[in-house]
Amino acid sequence: MTATVERIESWLVDVPTIRPHKLSMTTMGCQTLVIVRITRSDGVCGIGEATTIGGLSYGVESPEAISSALTHYLTPLLKGQPADNLNALTARMNSAIKGNTFAKSAIETALLDAQGKALGLPVSALLGGALQTSLPVLWTLASGDTAKDIAEGEKLLAERRHQAFKLKIGARELATDLRHTRAIVEALGDRASIRVDVNQAWDAATGAKGCRELAAMGVDLIEQPVSAQDNAALVRLSQQIETAILADEAVATAYDGYQLAQQGFTGACALKIAKAGGPNSVLALARVAQAAGIGLYGGTMLEGTVGPLLLCMPGRHCRCSGEPRCSARCYSKTISSAYR
Repeated sequence: MTATVERIESWLVDVPTIRPHKLSMTTMGCQTLVIVRITRSDGVCGIGEATTIGGLSYGVESPEAISSALTHYLTPLLKGQPADNLNALTARMNSAIKGNTFAKSAIETALLDAQGKALGLPVSALLGGALQTSLPVLWTLASGDTAKDIAEGEKLLAERRHQAFKLKIGARELATDLRHTRAIVEALGDRASIRVDVNQAWDAATGAKGCRELAAMGVDLIEQPVSAQDNAALVRLSQQIETAILADEAVATAYDGYQLAQQGFTGACALKIAKAGGPNSVLALARVAQAAGIGLYGGTMLEGTVGPLLLCMPGRHCRCSGEPRCSARCYSKTISSAYR
C-alpha cells in the first residue's frame, strides 16, 4: 500500500550567529530557520529546511511567510497525497501555488528524506546517483572589519579547515570596499582563493569599475555585482572581465538560467536549493547551465544543519564547485530540541 502524506509540521528556530554577518543590505546577528517535518501514513518522517537571509532583506519570502505558506496552503494541498511520487507532488505544488520556492523546497527535501529512509537509500541515490563523494567548501569573512577578517582567515588556514574565503562587500563606498578587499588578498591570497559577494549593491557603472579593480588585484570570483533586474549589465561584465562573474540573485529557476544563456552570459550560476524550489528544481537549472557551457557554483542561504547537507546533493550530481558555509552556530541538538 502506498504511503500518503499524513502530517506536515514546521517550527521557527532562532539561532545566533557566531559574529555579526555584514552584507550589503543588512547585518545579521541571528538567523531564523524554518524546520519542516513530514510524517507519512507508514510512520516514516522526513526533515526539511527553508531558511532565507535577513528577513525580507534578501528576497520576497520571510521566515514568517514561509511558515504561513506551509501551514495554510501547502499542507492542505498535500495532505493525503501519495508520498512517494515526488514529481507528481512538485507538479501539484507548482500548479496551485506561484512562487514560494523556499517553502516548496522545504517540502521537497522532507519528502526526499522520508523516501530515502523508507527505502534505506541516500538522497543522492534517489536523484540518480553521485558523481563525486566530496566537495571543497569556503568560509565567509563578513565581519566588515579588515583586521578581524584577516585574523579569522589566518586561524582557519592554520587549522587547515578552509582554503577559500568569500568577502561580503557593497555596503560601503567602492573605494573603502576595494581597500578592504586588497588588504585581505595581500594577507591571505598567496595561500587561499579570495572571492567577493556584492549582493547587487552596485549600479552598472560602479560594477564595471569595481570588477576591473577586483580582477586586477587577484580576486578569483565576483558574485552578483549588479541588480538581479539588470541582466544586460551582468552579461557585459561576464564578457569583459577576466575574473569569473557569478549570477546569484539573478538566477533561481531553469528558465532564469536559459534567459541568461540566451543573452550571452559566460560566467557561472549559483545553485541554491531553496531559491530554486528544491533539489529536483536546482538540478534542472544545473542541466540548462551545463548545456550552455556556464559554470556551476553551489551556495547556501546560511542554513542550519539540514540545508547544507541537501546542498551537497546537486554538487555531487553535476560537478559544481562548492560553497556550503555556516556562520551560524547551528548544531543538531539545537534543531532536535524544536521537536520535543
